[in-house]
Amino acid sequence: MKELRPDLRAIANMISPSSTLLDVGCGEGDLLSWLKEEKKVSGRGIELSQGGVNRCIARGLSVIQGDADIDLAYYPDKGYDYVVLSQTLQTLRQPKEVLKQLVRISRHAIVSVPNFGHWRNRIYLAVNGKMPVTKSLAYQWYDTPNIHFCTIIDFVKLCESLDLSIEKSIYVTEAGVSSSLLNNKHFANLFGQQGIFMVK
Repeated sequence: MKELRPDLRAIANMISPSSTLLDVGCGEGDLLSWLKEEKKVSGRGIELSQGGVNRCIARGLSVIQGDADIDLAYYPDKGYDYVVLSQTLQTLRQPKEVLKQLVRISRHAIVSVPNFGHWRNRIYLAVNGKMPVTKSLAYQWYDTPNIHFCTIIDFVKLCESLDLSIEKSIYVTEAGVSSSLLNNKHFANLFGQQGIFMVK
């Protein structure tokens, strides 16, 4: 079994065994496959890339091609225990509307976002005068899939504006682990490379 990325491992730890799950933007199905094997989760996926869908199906996963900006509206209310949107919200045309759909179709929505407010990004921009290209943000400004840049604090404020409660939050550092020191959102906004939130 393929080892999960640290952020996907943190997400997997939030999910109860034998639950139902929809993975939105599931890529090649690493999280779905791990949850199916290790936690007996009944998982489905939706993925924009036909290549990703094909690789998921080849792994025996139930995945369809679809666009989260449009297709989530067709899913029933509270149809899943969990819905996961990992490292995808910032690539969508309508992130606020998608977040509303996520909490509508699930009991718990788990969303992870890259933190563009990380201290290295701030220094890179201040020193070089151009958009950062780092290990975690490995694209030039003109070919990045990220069209909505946000920070951990931006995401928290979006949840507040939608009257969503954050049940749990984890801030992932460069070492791939969360620290109890990061429970302060302003500290996390400076030192967390990504935020993982369970919202309802």
